[in-house]
Amino acid sequence: MAARSNTRGEEGKRHDDVEQWGTFEAAFAGPADGNPFVDVTIAARFTLQNRTVNVPGFYDGGGVYRVRFMPDATGEWRYETASNAAALGGQTGTFNCVAPTDGNHGPVQVAHSFHFEHADSTPYFPFGTTCYAWAYLGDALEEETLRTLRAGPFNKVRMCVLPKPIDNAPLFAFPFVRHADGSNDLTQLNPAYFQHIEKRVQDLMATDIQADLILFHPYDSWGYKSMPADADDRYLRYVIARFSAYRNVWWSIANEYDLFPDKTPADWDRFFRIVQECDPSHHLCSIHYSKVLYDYSKSWVTHASLQNYAFDRAAEWRLEWNKPIIYDEIQYEGNIARRWGNLSAQEMTRRFWLSAVAGTYATHGETYVSAAGAPESANGGAMHGDSPARIGFLRKVLEESTSSGLTQYDGSYYLSAGAPGQLYLYFFDYHQPCEYEFPLPTDAKFSCEIIDPWEMTITPVAGAFSGNSKIQLPGKPYMAARFRKIV
Repeated sequence: MAARSNTRGEEGKRHDDVEQWGTFEAAFAGPADGNPFVDVTIAARFTLQNRTVNVPGFYDGGGVYRVRFMPDATGEWRYETASNAAALGGQTGTFNCVAPTDGNHGPVQVAHSFHFEHADSTPYFPFGTTCYAWAYLGDALEEETLRTLRAGPFNKVRMCVLPKPIDNAPLFAFPFVRHADGSNDLTQLNPAYFQHIEKRVQDLMATDIQADLILFHPYDSWGYKSMPADADDRYLRYVIARFSAYRNVWWSIANEYDLFPDKTPADWDRFFRIVQECDPSHHLCSIHYSKVLYDYSKSWVTHASLQNYAFDRAAEWRLEWNKPIIYDEIQYEGNIARRWGNLSAQEMTRRFWLSAVAGTYATHGETYVSAAGAPESANGGAMHGDSPARIGFLRKVLEESTSSGLTQYDGSYYLSAGAPGQLYLYFFDYHQPCEYEFPLPTDAKFSCEIIDPWEMTITPVAGAFSGNSKIQLPGKPYMAARFRKIV
């Protein structure tokens, strides 16, 4: 699309300052007749010195078009729009990108091959939970979800962008224009629907929680899982243009992609390519499956998003994919009849520890039978289980132990991970030894602590340890031991 000539002056509009990794937005008045979602295109080129970033825009209804951009470097940025509509092309402006405010560490990215950190190098270890439908449960339950998340240990939420049927929650709006006969006009999106979803993404950002946005899912009562390719692509490009300027966004191309009856492997690859093409901020991007693993070695995948609890295969998969691994669905703590929805809190806690000492990460979910009018908590609302506190305790153990993530060790009878020569974390799983001889390095001294993951206690062991060190243990299952080099 060609830019119109600039008749508005070299400088154009001067906008307010925007912090690094904040959200810059420019709005423009344009055509409202016809079908702007199909007929009108808008984009902008953002320039800082000799660097240019191409950013897609979107129609927000009522004749308003928006371009959003997440500046990743300080300095004066300039932009110029391009459009096939005369009123929208050639618009120019400038803004100054200033240093980020406290708490703004930038988007999360891959670090140290198998782990994550923020753009400013602040460590980030994903301890996620699942709230599939929370953004369209209605204000009361959505606010309850936010209160629950603010009080909890989780720093990532897996959530659906397209609606998911909920028995006791009428949908406030639809993502596409819907006719009285129940049919969809897949050429016209509904800005009000996406405005609400983005409000909830912003709420998560204010709470320092990553929004792992599930773009497609097969749990659908309205026909969105079987849209034709042009509608899929239009929706995908629209969502990316709307949400990519938020620093807490991750893309999950689909939940259980292999359960879609009308999609082929080529479709999923195309969606990844569209994300690569349209997301100027290059957010983390993966895909989730039911039974058929996606090829996570493909270049457009940033990390593996797994639905299983085969922690013993983590080392094999790391070699195969060379990517971080998140076990995003390890079943759910709860008491419903479905086999995947009735783990005990103890078992959920155990699986998080198994994930941690495998050098990987896990995502929590909860499915307790709810009171009338309340959703299963995997969709939002309050949480009722006992594992979140223990998961928060593990997060604390990890964050105070390492700044770069755990490396899985081989050759030990028990599960262990750490940083060679610096940190050794053992997890005894269901074994209950009363003592164990730990094979520590001989050229350094280490402190020792016995950790009870369920009681959430850390008990120091007196002394300094080097070489083969026999330590007395409580003789109960699911215990851990941590050795840290004495500086």
